[in-house]
Amino acid sequence: MQIFLACLQAQKQHAVPAYSFWEAYFKRGIEEGGHQWIEAPDADWVEVLTLTDNSERSRWRDRIWSRTLESIRQELEHRPIDLFLSYLYPEMIDSSAVREIRRLGIPCVNFFCDNVREFRKVPQQYHCFDLHWVPEVQALSMYAAAGLSHLHLPMPCWIPRTRRTPQHIEKHGPTFVGSYDPLRQHLLARAIELGATITIRGPGWQRDASVPPRPPAERGLPRLLANQIRYIRRQGVRGWLLKFEPYFRPLRVPEIPSGCFAPKVFGDAYMTVTQQSSVILGINRVHTYRNSLHKPVKYSRLRDIEAPMMGACYLTEYTPDLESFYELGHDIETYDSPEELADKIAILLADPERRQNLRRAGQNRALGELSVRESLTKINRALALVPKSSS
Repeated sequence: MQIFLACLQAQKQHAVPAYSFWEAYFKRGIEEGGHQWIEAPDADWVEVLTLTDNSERSRWRDRIWSRTLESIRQELEHRPIDLFLSYLYPEMIDSSAVREIRRLGIPCVNFFCDNVREFRKVPQQYHCFDLHWVPEVQALSMYAAAGLSHLHLPMPCWIPRTRRTPQHIEKHGPTFVGSYDPLRQHLLARAIELGATITIRGPGWQRDASVPPRPPAERGLPRLLANQIRYIRRQGVRGWLLKFEPYFRPLRVPEIPSGCFAPKVFGDAYMTVTQQSSVILGINRVHTYRNSLHKPVKYSRLRDIEAPMMGACYLTEYTPDLESFYELGHDIETYDSPEELADKIAILLADPERRQNLRRAGQNRALGELSVRESLTKINRALALVPKSSS
């Protein structure tokens, strides 16, 4: 297939949460599946996430989508395009442009990975797509209620071939790699208190986590009121009240001993630590202002595909998504509480053969059934595509 890609490509590094790996995962996964990708030259799809003014966002959409349509029309003069594949937030979307792409005979599919955290219902901007790539089980009913075609598929992930071995020397003990948040601290601190050996690597951990961060200062009462009204419209009154929960009902957590922290790792070093830890941990609880800190939302994250693909011995927090992707207990292990986390760590540390079996089985499953190649095959089948390109 010839795939036109709009998946968080950027022209420079923007001050928003990490995103650059998505472009590489999509592109390399497409190539490994035997397909080709093309893109709009110089299109910065992430820039709009840094803009707060609606008129600036509108101008960005006019500019980027004009460039995208022009690129598509130019490409169609030489060869067909079989699929428009995107990873777009609602504010990135120009529905009329997407409809024009569909009018040109190109099916449009959008991937989004934080439906459960970001939305109460599917945004209206998403209704223009032919099909939605949805990785969270909990979000499927949201798309069904909106009457939108969707597929439950794993997060798109790709690992270099040099990293595709389950044979690793274990140089590190059980490890969690990720940034601080109070939910993670609550879980890990309790497991450590119960006797679990856990090393934590990531930004933001070694600070006074008992004091919640201050909200950003607002300038002027009119702007403050406007922001609060906008927030209530998006998240509801309950969400607005839960926004202040850390101040009137904080999550009390034990301190984590300083000896549990190790230097942060990124990129190649992150892969090395993931592969060389005796057990690598996943945490799937997230904080949203629609749920109490004391009863958080849990859904499967990218790490649940990434770590097994690297051949890690993987122990992650249970979510319903995982049963769609793995044979639990055979491919990966799961836990559902701090107590079970501590118990599972002890069991795995006592059984080197089981750790190796999990590494091998999890990697086979992830590289085979959970690859971008397999997801594209299922999308192709769902759209009843007949590739028009010679590739």
